Amino acid sequence: MAIKNDIMPRGPLQTDHDINWRWPCRGLSDRFAWAVCQSTKFAADRFFQKCYGSRAVMLETIAAMPGMVGSTFNRLSDIRDTVTGRPHDHSRSDTLYEESKNELMHLKTFIEITQPSMAEKALIFGAQAMFFLTFSALYITSRKTAHRLVGFIEEEAVNSYTSYLREIDERYMPNPDAPEIAKKYWGLPQDATLRDVVIAIRADEMEHRDVNHRIATELSIR
Repeated sequence: MAIKNDIMPRGPLQTDHDINWRWPCRGLSDRFAWAVCQSTKFAADRFFQKCYGSRAVMLETIAAMPGMVGSTFNRLSDIRDTVTGRPHDHSRSDTLYEESKNELMHLKTFIEITQPSMAEKALIFGAQAMFFLTFSALYITSRKTAHRLVGFIEEEAVNSYTSYLREIDERYMPNPDAPEIAKKYWGLPQDATLRDVVIAIRADEMEHRDVNHRIATELSIR
């Protein structure tokens, strides 16, 4: 399945913590975000179990939403600040936009690997619409809680990809050649396999985890 790669190759990663790092809940907002994340994880665990390819497609479908929503609302704030003459910083909206593009590449890669059925695509579209509306409402209500939720979701994504790697290493899951789209985007060698792709994506999720927790913390001390 050929997918046009219209996104520039992945730049250098910027992570603050190691693979196993998790944010310690502090206050009601954090606990709410953590509870929502755990509820979502429970549903995904029951539905997908060890179908990591399908799980990754669903995860990346949802993961592409927060960056897009966040960048849009922050860009609107940038515009208002420009009109009113208030000091403003475009970096947050730019960062979230890049995060959304990166998550889109994750989705494109796993779509090519898993080749989802029409029924799975319908489920993806439904989950995407529901999460987009819900997350947009949360972002309007509390940006801090929204970014903390994304941070927690990314923590679970890192954990999920670590489990995926373990299954590949123990030969419970196949390790086919990496698709060309992944080799070009992450600069992988020509003999790269799915394992190399999962490692690259996990590193991306670590960066998104750190970025969203950092933004949530910045918003909490304003």
